[in-house]
Amino acid sequence: MRPLTEDELRKALVNATRDERERLELPHDFPILEWDHLDFLAWRDPTTRSRGYVIAELAGEPTGIVLRASSGSSQGSSAMCNICHTLQPGNQVAMFTARRTGDAGDRGDSVGTYVCADLTCHDNVRIAGPLAPSEVRASVDRRIDGTRHRLESFVERVATAA
Repeated sequence: MRPLTEDELRKALVNATRDERERLELPHDFPILEWDHLDFLAWRDPTTRSRGYVIAELAGEPTGIVLRASSGSSQGSSAMCNICHTLQPGNQVAMFTARRTGDAGDRGDSVGTYVCADLTCHDNVRIAGPLAPSEVRASVDRRIDGTRHRLESFVERVATAA
């Protein structure tokens, strides 16, 4: 991912209101991010835990979305993130929704999916944890590519006006 300035990052948020762009809190490690090693940038807002942000490159351009985390927690013993396909304890996966852009968003349409609650999918696919009983180990490169593709598809679904 190419390095972004704070202004570029704020402008990349396609489903954000002006207020949301102004209130955005950057991740604490923003000044020292290693952009060359990022497939995408995702973080929870340090001041408003119900809000998260994802920035991906679509067609070479940074495209970001504002996410809202559900307030409930999973009652299951385990859950799978739909982005990184990592099986985790149920309380470490949350439903995130994002308001769509354009008229669809103005009508209240949103897109949602289950994602790692701390938005660390980028790191999770690089960690070789123990296999769950039904989990098959894929190559790390394929897991990274799949995670990036699924995240970009999610961002694109939100960013595409309906």
